[in-house]
Amino acid sequence: MNRPIYRTASIVLIAVAALLFAGCKKAEAPAQAAAPLTAPAGTDDNAWKNYLQDVIQHNMDGVTDRVSPYYLPAQSAADYQGKYDRQLQGVQEAVQRGVLPGNMLAFGSPDSAKMADLVIAAFKDSSAGSMKNVIVLFIGKAADKDRVGAAVTPSGATYRFVEAK
Repeated sequence: MNRPIYRTASIVLIAVAALLFAGCKKAEAPAQAAAPLTAPAGTDDNAWKNYLQDVIQHNMDGVTDRVSPYYLPAQSAADYQGKYDRQLQGVQEAVQRGVLPGNMLAFGSPDSAKMADLVIAAFKDSSAGSMKNVIVLFIGKAADKDRVGAAVTPSGATYRFVEAK
């Protein structure tokens, strides 16, 4: 007598599972089809933050924990020097404290040279090999690629560069 109830319950569970699976597939499709943004021509903070987030999302290979994004506005921003100093202090503290393997530090700014200066200053006193299996992503101009790489590489971090274009 209980067989019709079990058969009905099984059919309902299969139908619900099929709907959930179909819903997941539809939700994934737009994210995979989205084209990466191009770097904003101006210094609009929102446009740059959206661009940097998009670049980070396209460079997540090997990240198994957290992403710590660091953004520096253009030098024309109000209280620029204060923002630069606070950002530098935050990155220096993170590098000195150590970053766990599987994490990513991502850096980007409409002013690539100043962000490069910040990264170089922050990694100046890093211990050799202290950031093994940490990914450092620098999004900036090609002219800054090698000098940032030279500062980051001794820490043992995996250095990735994406040209902002």
